[in-house]
Amino acid sequence: MTDLRNYLSLIRKNNDLKTIKKSVSTKYEIAGITAKVDGSHAVFFENIKESNFNLVSNLVGTRKRFAQAIGSTEKNIHENIISAIKKAKKPKIVSSGKFMENHSRNLRIMPIVTHFEKESGPFITSSIVYVKNSDNGKQNSSFHRMMPIDKTHFSIRMVEGRHLHRCFIDAKEHNEALKIAVTIGVHPAISIAGAYQAEWGKDEIDIANSLLGGKLTLAKLPYTGLHVPSGAEIVMEGKILQDKTHSEWMVEMLQTYDHHRLQPIFELESLYYRNNPIFHDVLSGFSEHRLLMGMPIESKLNGELKKAFPQTKKVSMTNGGCNWLHAVIQIKKKTESDAKKIIKKTFELHRSLKQVTVVDEDIDPNNAESVEYAMATRFQADKDLIILKNVRGSSLDPSSDQTKLKTAKMGIDAT
Repeated sequence: MTDLRNYLSLIRKNNDLKTIKKSVSTKYEIAGITAKVDGSHAVFFENIKESNFNLVSNLVGTRKRFAQAIGSTEKNIHENIISAIKKAKKPKIVSSGKFMENHSRNLRIMPIVTHFEKESGPFITSSIVYVKNSDNGKQNSSFHRMMPIDKTHFSIRMVEGRHLHRCFIDAKEHNEALKIAVTIGVHPAISIAGAYQAEWGKDEIDIANSLLGGKLTLAKLPYTGLHVPSGAEIVMEGKILQDKTHSEWMVEMLQTYDHHRLQPIFELESLYYRNNPIFHDVLSGFSEHRLLMGMPIESKLNGELKKAFPQTKKVSMTNGGCNWLHAVIQIKKKTESDAKKIIKKTFELHRSLKQVTVVDEDIDPNNAESVEYAMATRFQADKDLIILKNVRGSSLDPSSDQTKLKTAKMGIDAT
């Protein structure tokens, strides 16, 4: 029960998966249909003009489906994720993956979607990259969007300082290309773990195994020697070239265009895929993208704040703040200084945040009207407002200083 097909059968039974039988194009049409259903059901496309593959989108686009993916309820999502991180354990290795049923060296057989008119091209948005940690030999897995350049090359988006980029820099210093593997179409618990930024040297796939009840199995790849989920729909392996780059730009999770970047190039060695493969597409800036990015951070904040401040009841990364830039924290206030201490700690835990609002127990952090009511009746700007100037913020926020990555932040005590 650890592959994408198992999960699709589960949400199909719950009438949470809509099948599109008519012929659709990868150019804007799939993205347009996904945008229309945003926040409701997942969508399965079985008739794509440019490819023989099937495609699924909006897979974990609601908190309900997110919870189902990790065998939880909406109420217990964070407890489950925090527990899985603590109990992370290595998956079993099997002799061969189901993805070995077919082989190609042409990436154009995949239904790679063109999402937005002003992006630099089509992008694979669900790609999870596996790499060997240069320090301890352990694997790491993380999300990286990829833009096709020709039949065997992609640009690959990397954030400086994160695991993959550190491994890439290390390989360059040793005058080597960096061997990696890429999966597309995995059980969403694997995607959720892959979106979590684990500590250096920790493998997110161990967290995925814990979320899946210890039933995940991995298979070894012939070229890279890396281990990937045996039930993956599509697997690529190859190398990131040392000194070649390609210009690209894309829509980010705030539904704004990022600036042009020169990114490294991935060279395909082999593409493997299952019979009747299912490609997974994540629509940038919409609910699935935001929940995949924001929920692991929300779990982290819930865990860390409750540990430091037991009066913390619930933390929500709000939809209006793109599940990334704004947080609302519900507390059972003990002293007048509680809210300001919690605001300070929250900014330390997630530096991309630019607004933190603290409310009382009777206010629902997920209800914007309720939060605004607390601000209207319990907040005085001259006493209850904290402003931090010229501090490190999110590189995604177009209103901030993008050169120095500096921003202003606001804390609101609405208790």
